[in-house]
Order: sequence, then C-alpha cells, then structure tokens
Amino acid sequence: MRSLRSRKGWTLKEMSEKSGIPVSTLSKVEHDRLTLSYDKLYQLGQKLGMRMSELFAEESEEDKTASAITARRSLGDLQHAVRIETPNYDYYYLCAELRRKRMIPVIAKVRAKTAKQFGDLSHHSGEEFTYVIKGSVVINTEFYDPVVLTEGQSIYFDSSMGHAYLTTEGCEEATVLTVMSSADEEQMQTLLTQHANV
Repeated sequence: MRSLRSRKGWTLKEMSEKSGIPVSTLSKVEHDRLTLSYDKLYQLGQKLGMRMSELFAEESEEDKTASAITARRSLGDLQHAVRIETPNYDYYYLCAELRRKRMIPVIAKVRAKTAKQFGDLSHHSGEEFTYVIKGSVVINTEFYDPVVLTEGQSIYFDSSMGHAYLTTEGCEEATVLTVMSSADEEQMQTLLTQHANV
C-alpha cells in the first residue's frame, strides 16, 4: 500500500480522499497492523481506477517497457501469498507480484457444502486445472454430472463453463491447488472481481 501511494506521489490524506478509506485504516494497513477485506480492496481499486492485480504488484522496469518478457520467475509460498477470504473459500494467490500472467496459481481452502450455499456457478475465461491436496471435493459443472475428487485426483476443464467446488459429506474443509489459464492478460482482475459476488 505504501509503495502504491509512493508511486502516485500521494499523502495518506490524499489517498484517503481518493479511495474513501479512512486515513487511520490506511495507516494501519501500511504498518501491517490491519489487512483490508476483499470488499475494501475492490473499493480501493474501483475508486483509484486500477485493476486488482495492479494493487498487488510493484511497478518494475519490465512494466515501463513494451519489450517481451523472456526470463521472469517468482518463488511463492502461503506466507507471501495474497489471501482473499470469501464465505465459500479462502484463496491464496501465489506469485502475485508477477503482472500480465497467463497462468494464475491459487491454493484454495474449500468450505461450501451445498450448491445453495455456494450460490451461482462461477464462469471465467480460459481453462482450469485443479488438484486435490487434502480432503475431498464435489465439482459441479454446468454441462456434466457432479464428480467427486479425493486426495491426489485432478480435473481439467474449460472454465467458461459454470463450475463450483463443494466439500463432500463429512469433510469440513478441503485444500486444492488450482491453476487458471487464459490468453486474457486481465484474467486475475476478472477472477478477483468475481470473488466479490461469492
């Protein structure tokens, strides 16, 4: 948050006025005493006219040039992931500092137990691969019967098809690794925006 403000050349007060978030809240975030909820991050992005992925990434020399990126890399772990909490999932976006990614790797903790609890099926561009790390999940999709996946099993599907991840009966929480891929460079923004409606 501080680096974003610094890039824009704003004071805390100016950022507060532009975002609608109180100065005290922004100060706590900058000093790691508070984490903004998804709704607040979404509000911040909307008010500042920025994509969510831009809020998570430092501006680099790569971003200032139009040259092709040929040697990017990023190391990731849960401690440094961008965490988004929703009623159905906790998402941990890995390697979030890389911009213009074609693949979005996410560790998700799945808690939703019923289709009614989940709500509307998710849709987004591209393809999706999911591998069950812990527990078991039911994958509901728009055009297929539900399928149960247990630890060590995986699924690959077109993510423009409606889909939902639910825990199976007796499983309180499941952990999955999901990789979403698309030619759309704004995919991360699309996914994060979608979380606001979960």
